[in-house]
Amino acid sequence: MDTLNQLAHGFSVAFTPANLLWCLVGTTLGTAIGVLPGLGPALTIALLLPITYQVAPEASFILFAGIYYGAMYGGSTTSILLNTPGESATIVTALEGNRMARSGRGGAALATSAIGSFVAGTIGTLGVAFLAPIVVKFALAFGPAEYFSLMVLAFITVSAVLGSSSVRGLTSLFAGFVIGMIGVDLQTGQPRFTFGMGELLDGVDVIIVAVGLFAVGETLYMASRRYAGKDEIVPLKGSLYMTAAEWGRSWKAWLRGALIGFPIGAMPAGGAEIPTFLSYAIEKKLSKHKEEFGTVGAIEGVAGPEAANNASAAGVLVPMLTLGLPTSATAAIMLSAFQSYGINPGPLLLTTQANLVWGLIASLFIANVILVILNLPLIGLWVRLLKIPAPQLYAGILVFATVGTYGISQSPVDLVILYLLGAAGFLMRRFDFPTAPVIIGMILGPLAETQFRRAMTIANGDWTVFYRHPLSLTLLTLAFIGLVGPHIWAWVEHRRRRGPEHVPGDA
Repeated sequence: MDTLNQLAHGFSVAFTPANLLWCLVGTTLGTAIGVLPGLGPALTIALLLPITYQVAPEASFILFAGIYYGAMYGGSTTSILLNTPGESATIVTALEGNRMARSGRGGAALATSAIGSFVAGTIGTLGVAFLAPIVVKFALAFGPAEYFSLMVLAFITVSAVLGSSSVRGLTSLFAGFVIGMIGVDLQTGQPRFTFGMGELLDGVDVIIVAVGLFAVGETLYMASRRYAGKDEIVPLKGSLYMTAAEWGRSWKAWLRGALIGFPIGAMPAGGAEIPTFLSYAIEKKLSKHKEEFGTVGAIEGVAGPEAANNASAAGVLVPMLTLGLPTSATAAIMLSAFQSYGINPGPLLLTTQANLVWGLIASLFIANVILVILNLPLIGLWVRLLKIPAPQLYAGILVFATVGTYGISQSPVDLVILYLLGAAGFLMRRFDFPTAPVIIGMILGPLAETQFRRAMTIANGDWTVFYRHPLSLTLLTLAFIGLVGPHIWAWVEHRRRRGPEHVPGDA
C-alpha cells in the first residue's frame, strides 16, 4: 500500500503543467532520435546534460526518461523501414520487421512494435515501482565492505556486457578511473593528476566527459563511416492497423517479451541484447507460422523482441536508482546527471529524493501513453526525418556540444578537454573499445575508493574484512566467476569441438 501511496504522490508531481511539457518534449525528441540511424538516447542525453545547471532535477529526469523511452519506440521505425538498427537491441527487430515491410505488411510491423512497446513499457514501469523498494530493503544491509564488493561486481559485469571483450571493457573502465581521480583527494587534500594546472584541481566535469565521448566522439565516428549513396527506405503499403489474426499472434508475444526483458534488464549484468535475442528464439520455437521466419517476415518476431527491448529499458532503472549501478550506456549518462546535481543514487534515494524518484516513475506511465499517440498516427512524419542530410545533422550536434560545454564555466580549457576526449572517443569506437565503462569508472571509481578506505579503517587495515562478511564474499565470488567464467567456458567449448585427441604411437 505504501508503494501505491508513493506512486500517487509521483503522479501529482508528474501531472504539473511544466513536467507534462517536459515529458512531451522528451518523448517527441526521443522518438525522432530513435528514428535517425546512428543516433541514440545516450548521445542525446549527453548533449542535453548542460541543462542540469538551469533546470530542476525532476524536470531534467522526466525529460531524459522520455528521451530514453522514446528512442526505444523510434528505433523500430529505422529497423523496419530501413533495415538499419539504431542500437544493438533493435537488430532482431530488423530481421523480421524489414521482411514484413518488403512484403507489404510494414504498417502491421510498426503497429505491433508500438503497441508491444506500450504494453511492455507499462509492465516494466510497474516492475520498477514495486521492485525498487524491495531492492532498497536488501541494500540497506550493506556496509562499506559490501558496497565495495558490489562495485567490483558491477565493474566486471558491466565491462563484459558493454564491450566486445572483457579486456577492452576493463581497459575503458581503467581510463575512467584515471579521469575520476583527477583533482584534489578529499581525504588527504593532495592534488592528483593535475599536472600543475589550477583548472584541474576541481577535477574534470562529468558532463564534459560524457558529451566528449558520446556526442563528439560518436559524431566523428558516424561521419567517418558515411558512404556515397543512400539506403533504400521501404515505402509503407496497406493499413497501419493490425488485423484480428495479427492481434491474436501478437498479444502473447508482447507478454512473453515483457516477462523476459524486465528481469534481465534489472540484473546488474543485464542489458537489452540478451532478452531480445532470447525472445526471438522463443517466438520462433513457439510459432505456428515458422515458414514466415526469414522469408516474408513473422509478426511474432517483431512483437516479442520489441516488448523485451522496452521492458529491459525499464528494468535498467532498478539497479541505477536503488544501487547506483548503471547497466547500459544511457543509464551511465543518466547517472552522470545525478552527479551534476550532487545526488548519489542508492538505497536512500527513494526517501531523500521522493519527489524526484516517484515523479520520474509516474512520468514513465504518462510517456508510454504519449508515445503510442505519437507513433501510430504520425508515422509518416517520422519517416520524413530519415531524409535529413547527414552533414547538417552531424554539424548541428557538434555545434550544440560546443555551445553547451562552453556555457558550463565559460572556460576554453573545457573546450580543449572536450575535443581531446572527443578524439579519444572516436579512436575507441574505431578500435571497438566501449565508451560507457569510461563514464562508469569515472563516477563509481572514486565511490569505490571511498568505500574501500572506510572498510579498511573500520577493520584497522585487516584485508580479511572483504571475505569475512558472507555477503561481501558472495559478491566477490560472483565477480571472479564473471571475469574468468567466459574464458573457461570458451576453453571447454574449444576442447569439445576438437574432439578426442589421438595419442601418438597408438596405431
